[in-house]
Amino acid sequence: MAETRKDDFLQRSKHLQKMTDEELDRYFWELAERIVDPLIELSKTHTSPSIERSVLLRMGFNSLEAKAIVEKVFDLGLLGKGAGHVVYKVASELKKPILDTGKELASGKHWEIVERLFKGVKE
Repeated sequence: MAETRKDDFLQRSKHLQKMTDEELDRYFWELAERIVDPLIELSKTHTSPSIERSVLLRMGFNSLEAKAIVEKVFDLGLLGKGAGHVVYKVASELKKPILDTGKELASGKHWEIVERLFKGVKE
């Protein structure tokens, strides 16, 4: 049977006991950011065409559209930026809905905008 852990909560929480609610809230979000930061870094370097297609599918694109967008994003060396991010940035630039913009990207339109927005970015 596992050994019962000694209750040392009061000892471990001493640094928190003198904080105001605002300070505790700020400290919580600081810790949350520190936890998530490595995940964000990993997502920049550990993606794949399959993952990016999956993201686009969840954004509402069909598999053929997702495949076409990801192939072009990959060819431009922008996979690390995220295919969904590329679509979002172009949609923002054009002030059009994301799905409409993505469908147009899948059909070969607006890639000059992608190159301009992400110029000089190569993996």
